[in-house]
Amino acid sequence: MIDSDCTMNGKKLYGKVEIVDSFADFKVQVVSSFPDLKVEKVSSFADECGKWEFVTSFADFTIEIVDSFPDFTIEYVDSFPGM
Repeated sequence: MIDSDCTMNGKKLYGKVEIVDSFADFKVQVVSSFPDLKVEKVSSFADECGKWEFVTSFADFTIEIVDSFPDFTIEYVDSFPGM
């Protein structure tokens, strides 16, 4: 469950994100409706809830894309990220 301050397990859900195949901080499922978190892909200033800058190193947290049993679901949006 995502907390009201846009964190889960003490980690903020915005910033630099790396997609990994295993041992991720969170397992995430991409959905097209009713997500737990709306995510906007940004190239800089990922400083608000749901704004993710995808990187290959020095990430704030890591995610693994799964088809079932996610920690939370996301939907990619072009505006109005967040919960």
